[in-house]
Formats: sequence, structure tokens, C-alpha cells
Amino acid sequence: MKSDFLLSVVVPVYKEEGNIVPFLERCVKVMEENEYCYEIIFCLDPSPDRSYEVICESIRKNKNIRLIQFSRRFGQPSATYAGICACRGDACIVTDVDLQDPPELMKEMVDRWQKNGSDVVYAQRKTRAGETLIKKIVAHSGYALINHMGDVDIPVNTGDFRLIDRVIIEELKKSKEHHGFLRGMVAFTGFKQEAILYDRDARHSGKGNYNRFFGSLRIGLNGLICYSTKPLEFVTVFGGLFTGAGGLFLLYYIVESILRLCSVSIPHIPFTVVLLLLLGGINFLFIGLLGEYIGRIYEEVRQRPRYIVDRMVDADNVDGTGKEWRE
Repeated sequence: MKSDFLLSVVVPVYKEEGNIVPFLERCVKVMEENEYCYEIIFCLDPSPDRSYEVICESIRKNKNIRLIQFSRRFGQPSATYAGICACRGDACIVTDVDLQDPPELMKEMVDRWQKNGSDVVYAQRKTRAGETLIKKIVAHSGYALINHMGDVDIPVNTGDFRLIDRVIIEELKKSKEHHGFLRGMVAFTGFKQEAILYDRDARHSGKGNYNRFFGSLRIGLNGLICYSTKPLEFVTVFGGLFTGAGGLFLLYYIVESILRLCSVSIPHIPFTVVLLLLLGGINFLFIGLLGEYIGRIYEEVRQRPRYIVDRMVDADNVDGTGKEWRE
């Protein structure tokens, strides 16, 4: 007997030609074996490979597949948010197409959502296959820092792979933030949330589309800045400490000058240049931190769209005919 709900699966895509068909084979199998009413929404940043063509070929075979293609590359967070806003399901599962997050886990997510009444069911990684030690250290440190300094608690070792109820979807659609950090946005909404532990697999094929070190670092920085002003408080405290230290050094040199005039010799501090360089470096660091906040303020007040849709394709217009499913 078919389910009495519609399940949406949102999949951001960029240069994933080799992963689309294997992903669909496993994902559709889960949907059909459990007789879910479903839709799969691919959110495609324009790719230099055949990702668009492969998705269109899949749409011709399965009318439950849809495609949103953007006018340019807006990045994974914006693509994911576009899919969430466009989905029509009673619940939505966000996942990647590279099969690091197993589609078979979707059934357990749906079961928890239905039986436990959870509004969010997020996948929490026990192991992370195919990831370097440096990336694991950056990820662990980033979660610890965000949760220590942030205004919301973001579960450690989680990604975007999660099921969210329609009530969460509607709250997310109200968001006007330009820098969307899905894990933080979902945690911010509250409601009943629970975890499923799983072992994360290595990529099925191809390479990731962002730098393994700096990409993770940038995501962590974005999460910290979007959900905490404590770094600014830290700058204030740190600045006060160095100002006090500078005052003590100034007092020392005044006393030293007076004593030298009185022919009293005291030790001279030789690391003045080093101290100046240190203070200069710290100043530049803090100016950069302030710049991160100011840059986000600038982007928010411009109110530019987070994404621009070029075309939306479904079974009715996959061959260039029919009406696009724009809202």
C-alpha cells in the first residue's frame, strides 16, 4: 500500500556526471521498495560535464525526477536552499549525489519521522571513510569551536544529510540570510530533533568540488560568524590586554629614561621590533575578522537573491515542450 505522504529528496549537483545514475538506482530502489510517493529534485549549478544531459535522460525514464538549473554557479548552500524552497513534500531529505551518504538510510529517517514524531532526523557520522586526517581534525575542531562560541548547538559530525518536516521547511523559507548554513539554520529552528548514527562511505567516483582543507575551514568560519558574535567580544578583550601590556611597556621606558638621566643603568628590552611586528600582525588579523562581519552585513543589506534560476525541467518539458514548473 502506498504511503499517504509525499517525500522530497533534494540533491545539489555540480560536476557529478558519473555519480547521478548510480545514485538514482539506489535512491529510487528505496522509494519503490517502501512504496513512497516521492520526488527527486536535482539542483544543478551549470557544469562543464554532462550532468545536465544525464539528469534529463533520467527524467525521461522517471517522471518523479525534476531539475532546477541556475544561471551560474551559486554554490552548494544556495543550491540546497533552492531545492528546499521548491520542494512540495510533507518532508524533505537533503543529501549529496556522491553516495558518501547511503540512500538506504532514508528509510530509517522516514520511520523515525513517522513513529517518533521527530521534526528533524539528522545523520551523525561514526566514521568518515575517504577523508584525510587533516580534514577530520579541522572538522572536529570546527564543531567544537562553533558549539563553544555559537548561539545554537550544532550536533558534531553531521553534514546536510537529514530529513526535515514541512514545519521546518516553512520556517527555513522565511529566512532572508544570504549566507545560508543549513546545519545552523535547522538547529536554530528548534523543534524535536534526533540523530541516526552511520558510517560514511567514500565517494563513489570523481573528486570533491571544494578544497579539502580550506573548504572545510571556510564552512566552519561561515558557521561561526553566522551564529555567534563572540569573536568580536574576543577581539575587544584581546585588544584590551595588549593595550594594557603596551601601557606597561610605555611606563617602563619612561622610568628607564628618567633613571638613565640620573646615571642609573637598568636592563634594556631588545625585542621592541619583534613586539611591533607581533602587534601589527594581530591588528591585521582582527581587521580581517571585522571585515568578515562587515562583508556579510554588506551582502545582507544589498538583498540580492541567493540564486537565480535559469530553467526548471520535469517530465512535461524535458524535450523543450510544455510548461516549466516555476512558482
